[in-house]
Amino acid sequence: MARLILNGKSAQLPSVREAVLACRECGNEIEVRVTWERGDAARLAEQAGHDGVERVIAGGGDGTVNEVVNGLMGLTPERRPGLGILPLGSANDLATSLGLPLESEPALASALDLPLRRIDVPRVDDWHFLNMATCGFGAEISSATPKTLKRLLGGGAYSLIGAVKAWNFQLYPGVLHWEGGERRVEVFMLAIGNGRQSGGGQALTPQATLDDGLLDVLLLHDVASVAGLRAMRRELATRPARGHYVDVFRTEGLAFEAEERLPVTLDGEPLHRHGLQVGISPGALMLAAPRDCALFSRPP
Repeated sequence: MARLILNGKSAQLPSVREAVLACRECGNEIEVRVTWERGDAARLAEQAGHDGVERVIAGGGDGTVNEVVNGLMGLTPERRPGLGILPLGSANDLATSLGLPLESEPALASALDLPLRRIDVPRVDDWHFLNMATCGFGAEISSATPKTLKRLLGGGAYSLIGAVKAWNFQLYPGVLHWEGGERRVEVFMLAIGNGRQSGGGQALTPQATLDDGLLDVLLLHDVASVAGLRAMRRELATRPARGHYVDVFRTEGLAFEAEERLPVTLDGEPLHRHGLQVGISPGALMLAAPRDCALFSRPP
């Protein structure tokens, strides 16, 4: 049995209703639960595990997926259902990276039928995420982009807001710790990827995989001028392991001690922190994904 946890904003979409009916006509047993307010998706996902549901499907954008994941991670591993995704958001970064269909009927069928594959689940402090955490500039874009503009322009909304904010950027000083390293930096952007893209299609950690037990980190730092910003963008094209403005590395965990409050996003959901501790739980969740998906380092 599967249970679809559907973002309330999408509950009346004809394409979603038709997709559910089509899947039931094909013999699938699927229940639907609709969210009303923040926190509902996590609560409903946790309840599904207690009810013995085999597969939970998150119907919504990246934020809905994130909330469902946190509900599932509140369960013991033996009670934790597999996860499918019905992408209904403006960016759908994780679903796009996975190569999932974006039309409702084939997407729901895939969420029900694709094999479940074991993936890692990172966390910032006590909140889990699947795809990407960003701090600094990338987080500023996500929090500053109005939801109406996201719906109107899709991923292009992030590019538009980013272009505006780049001329008035802010750096966030602090100390970054990771396994075998420590460095004082002024962060322009810190991206911590389990998946590969964020912000409506920006490939921030293009080599990341969901099942390697590691976090892929992109650090953009110490930009003092608009000329430095341009130089950083040129350096970013080559992604050196240690550059003047760009660092790229992999780690099982890291921490950032910020000197001031900084914007953070987890799978596109905004929050603020004075610092953060990032870890990863290897193989903690089963995700419905294509057999040939590039986000996996091992075959199914």
